[in-house]
Amino acid sequence: MIFNKNTGYKHEHSVLFLLAFLMLSGLLELKAQEPPPRPIRINATAQGLSFGAFYHGVSGGTITINPLGARTSTGDVVLLNLGSPHTAALFEVHAHPGTVISVVNGLDATLTGSPSGTMALHIGDSNPASPFVSNVQFNVAIPLYIGGILTVGNAAANPPGSYTGTFEITIVRE
Repeated sequence: MIFNKNTGYKHEHSVLFLLAFLMLSGLLELKAQEPPPRPIRINATAQGLSFGAFYHGVSGGTITINPLGARTSTGDVVLLNLGSPHTAALFEVHAHPGTVISVVNGLDATLTGSPSGTMALHIGDSNPASPFVSNVQFNVAIPLYIGGILTVGNAAANPPGSYTGTFEITIVRE
């Protein structure tokens, strides 16, 4: 107990208050800033963007694969079901819950044919649609599907064959 000579009053309430404050302040977690953002991870899978088999006439057209894998065509492009798969590209994204993720499409890509020819590939939409929020734990993969639009020229510019190429997307963690 503390005794004050001037008033003769004991300051035990002040001392108890001070002790209680010091004990409780040790239980509170104070932060000066939020923790740094956690990194995300993206993996390409074996499922690439594939337009399947088709035939085209004199004027050409386009083939679209949407992020769900559905295929449509325009112009005089005829879609064939000959066992060749048509699929959206599949990536696996790992992110912590609450992470906002955006997909930024790269420039149009050029597919090179064998034996000859080139076709333009425009990167399409994604599923889930960008931006999206991770609602799973980091160890659970979020499937990310990317579609595209293939521009097909006439038969002279794009003879039958196999056309391959690569495209770029950027994943932004917000």
